[in-house]
Amino acid sequence: MKELIKQIIKRFHELNLPKIVKRDITLPINKGKIISVIGARRSGKTYLLFDTIKRLLNSGIPRQNILYLNFEDERLQLKASELDLILQAWRELHNGQDISSHYFFFDEIQNIPGWEKFVRRIYDFETKNIFLTGSNSEFLIKEVTSAMRGRSLPLEVFPFNFSEYLRMQNIDTDLYSVQNKAKIINKFYEYLFAGGFPETIGLEEYERQQILQTYFYVMLYKDLIERYKINATIVVKNFIKKLADNLSKPFSLNRIYNVLHSWGMRFNKNLLYDLIEYVENSYIAFSIERFSFSLLSRSKSLKKIYFIDNGLANTINFSTNTNKGQLLENLVFLYLRTHFGNIYEKNIFYFKNNYECDFVVFKFNKPALCTQVSFDISDEQTLRRELKGLLECLKHFNLNTGYIITAEQENQLSVDNKKVLILPAYKVLLQNKNIWLNSI
Repeated sequence: MKELIKQIIKRFHELNLPKIVKRDITLPINKGKIISVIGARRSGKTYLLFDTIKRLLNSGIPRQNILYLNFEDERLQLKASELDLILQAWRELHNGQDISSHYFFFDEIQNIPGWEKFVRRIYDFETKNIFLTGSNSEFLIKEVTSAMRGRSLPLEVFPFNFSEYLRMQNIDTDLYSVQNKAKIINKFYEYLFAGGFPETIGLEEYERQQILQTYFYVMLYKDLIERYKINATIVVKNFIKKLADNLSKPFSLNRIYNVLHSWGMRFNKNLLYDLIEYVENSYIAFSIERFSFSLLSRSKSLKKIYFIDNGLANTINFSTNTNKGQLLENLVFLYLRTHFGNIYEKNIFYFKNNYECDFVVFKFNKPALCTQVSFDISDEQTLRRELKGLLECLKHFNLNTGYIITAEQENQLSVDNKKVLILPAYKVLLQNKNIWLNSI
């Protein structure tokens, strides 16, 4: 095994790194922290490691001082007691020299039970330059945090955002050029339906669907069935499909249970409560609660569901593909989750008293942002409905400015002493946090 590990290490040193599309996120170097990268499968975690390795090489670090191992490699199905063979192999390749300035990259290390103590030992006695990736938030919240005790810096990776989607296709993001703006809007509608998983960008719809179907089944079996040792495969599969059917809408686990039960599936209802947590841990989908200052009321409220990627949601449930409003709301949620979300605690809710507002974002336990999402508000009745929910939300939280995100419309209103900014989604998605005027 030690000789095999040496071969894998040497093979990586001989390979050319693939071409990499620059992401909006970069991994910090030489921070004295274990850099923990988590996110959905195929969202670009490995390429983010390769980008970091390229930056190290460009800074003058010898390639021989960089260790990269991918634990998805079937040859590296190690036991915890065998992990020290990695260090032994590395030291022998370097003739026992000091390795404190070396860089260790462990991709999908969560696949090895008991990896935490091994990584902690490397950090304490060998080198502080450690980078880890995993496809499950439990990997970060429970395993890394508890084992490393503040020695880890967490980062999340999502499929390509709209800016990265355009960059992948060499399209300028300049909105001031009329011709370029037309290209951006055209690509926005493409992105709305196709999603941003890197491997699928630019492919024909059939091929893209085939790849996304493969992603779904890998997530289903590897991240849910195998990781959580679930026997009811057909229940898990149909549960996720029912979630996709409820994209951006309040859903009831009890109602889903009754539907699955009517289809002849027999299982304990508590499985669904576990499954919603597992689905979120695996970065397949996210739920948000109806806001209440009462934790008990929030936990009992109907949740709304959003998927990690529009293309994946469409692949799981084809009916979603026809509802542009649901897809737009999913995109806006992903934007808010990426830029303002909290890894450890939920801080994005929906608001509903007499009327409903799609999103309320909290910062430092204080309300900072209220926004509605509506694909088209050219109809006066639709605009009135969106304004009712938004204004009630703003008054409830004593905020002065609210937002309505549309597909293309842009305007500014003053209603009941509140400022309402109507913004096109393609512009919001490209301008990061700068578009928001609140203190967030």
